[in-house]
Amino acid sequence: MGYKICGDMEEIRRKLINKLIVFNVYKNKEQLLNLSLKELENEYKRIQLDSHPHCDTGSIHWTNKKY
Repeated sequence: MGYKICGDMEEIRRKLINKLIVFNVYKNKEQLLNLSLKELENEYKRIQLDSHPHCDTGSIHWTNKKY
């Protein structure tokens, strides 16, 4: 049972690290690997609160083209 929980925690850590890499928060992946799960969660929550939903990753960018 303990192994399953540990495996789930590692999966959560891996997903958070990948999301933080997409947001270009850290220069390299090694910096993120040194953070604990709680620190990764806090960093991700901080970025979610600071970023506007239409500003960067996964958003639609309108362009003004005149035809």
